[in-house]
Amino acid sequence: MTTPLTPVLSAFWDADRSWTLETYEKHGGYAALRKALAMPASDVLNTVKDSAIRGRGGAGFPAGLKWSFMSPPDGGPRYLVVNADESEPGTCKDIPLMLANPHALIEGAAISQYAMGSDHAFIYLRGEVVHVYRRLLRAVEEATAAGYLGTDVLGTGITLRVTPHAGAGAYICGEETALLDSLEGRRGQPRLKPPFPGAAGLYARPTSVNNVETIASVPGIILEGSDWFKSMGTEKSTGFGIFSLSGHVTNPGQFEAPLGITMRELIDLAGGIRKGHRIKFWTPGGSSTPIFTEAHLDIPLDFDSVAAAGSMLGTRALQVFDETVSVVRAVSRWTDFYAHESCGKCTPCREGTYWLKQIMERLEHGQGLPGDIEKLDDICSNILGRSFCALGDAATSPIASAIKYFREEFEAGMHTPAATLFPPAASVLFDAKEAATA
Repeated sequence: MTTPLTPVLSAFWDADRSWTLETYEKHGGYAALRKALAMPASDVLNTVKDSAIRGRGGAGFPAGLKWSFMSPPDGGPRYLVVNADESEPGTCKDIPLMLANPHALIEGAAISQYAMGSDHAFIYLRGEVVHVYRRLLRAVEEATAAGYLGTDVLGTGITLRVTPHAGAGAYICGEETALLDSLEGRRGQPRLKPPFPGAAGLYARPTSVNNVETIASVPGIILEGSDWFKSMGTEKSTGFGIFSLSGHVTNPGQFEAPLGITMRELIDLAGGIRKGHRIKFWTPGGSSTPIFTEAHLDIPLDFDSVAAAGSMLGTRALQVFDETVSVVRAVSRWTDFYAHESCGKCTPCREGTYWLKQIMERLEHGQGLPGDIEKLDDICSNILGRSFCALGDAATSPIASAIKYFREEFEAGMHTPAATLFPPAASVLFDAKEAATA
C-alpha cells in the first residue's frame, strides 16, 4: 500500500453523535462559512474554480466552471439543487455521508449558494431513506437556530436557506432535469436540452445541480485553500473522494482516498479478496459503467485514466466479483433494473431495455437462440447515444463490456443455465447459519 487515505469528509464519522451540530463545531464546523461570508462572493467562486474540483456524481464536470456558466443575475431567484437521489446499483457514499455528517453538506450548500448569488438551496433525497431525511431536517433546524441559515446569517444580512425534499424513489430522478421536474411536483422525466439548468432550471430560473459529495467538499476548499485540495489526487482529477467497495472483499466499506489510487491498493485496504478466491471482474463506477477485469487493477482511479481504459469513474462504486459469479447472471440483474427504471419517454430506452431484458433472461437460463449475442450488440449500438438521457447508455455499458471480456459465458448461455455453470450458493457472502447467528 503506497497511497495514504485522506479522511476529510469521513474524519469523525466514528465520533460520538457525529451528526450533531455540537460535534461538527468541535471539529471546526462552520468556520469555512464564516470565512466565506467575509470574502466577496466572486472570490469564493474563484477559489472553487481554482481547486479544479470535478463533480463527484459521475459526470466529472468542473464544479466551479458549472457555477460560472449560470446566467448572470437579473434580480430574480437563483437556485442550488443538491442531487442526493443516490440510486446507482453499488453506489453507497452520499447516504452514509449525510447520515454521519449532514452538517458538512449543509455548510457546503450555504457557501455554494452564496458564491453563485443564490439564497435558496434544495437537497433532493431518495424518499426510501427516511432516517437520512429526518437527520437532514434536524441538521437544518440546528443550523438555522445557530444562525448559520436564515434571513440574517451570522449578522451579515445575507439570506441562505436549505430545504430537504424527499422524492418518491425513481432512478430516473438522478438525472438532473428529471430531478427538477420531480422537485416542481411533476412526473420525473428528463427535459430536452437546451435550455440547460444553468439558464432555465428549477422554476425556469438559473440553477446549478451538484452532487452531495461535491458540495460537502466545498468547506474544506474554502477553509484550507485550493492549493491544499490540489495537493491530493492527480493533475486533472484533483482532491479526494469516497470509494465504496462491496462484494467479494474481506472487509467491504467506504474508503476516502485521493483520486488516482488503484483498485489493487483499495482491495488491499479491504483485506483482499475473500479467502480462497480470486477476482474475476469489477465495476469502477457502479453498474452503469463498463466492467473491468483483473488486468485493470493497476489503472489509476481518476477520471481520465479510467476513461482511457474504456470505462468511467462514475460514482466510484467498486463492486467486486470473484470467480464463483456468472457474468451473464450479474449483467442480467442489472438489465432487469434498467428496464424497470426506464421512464418510457424515449423509444430507444423504453423498447431497447425491454428487448435487452428478454435476451439476457434467455441466455441466463441456457435458452439462448442463434444470433442472440449479435442481437445484443446491435441493440446496444442502437441505444447508445440515441436515448433522451444517459439511462439508455447505462443499460448498454455492462452488456457490451461483458461480451467483450467474457463472450464464452454468453455462448454457453445457448445451452447451459448460468446457475448450473456457477451455482449461486458458491457466491453468497454469508451462509444461513451465519446470518441466523449474526
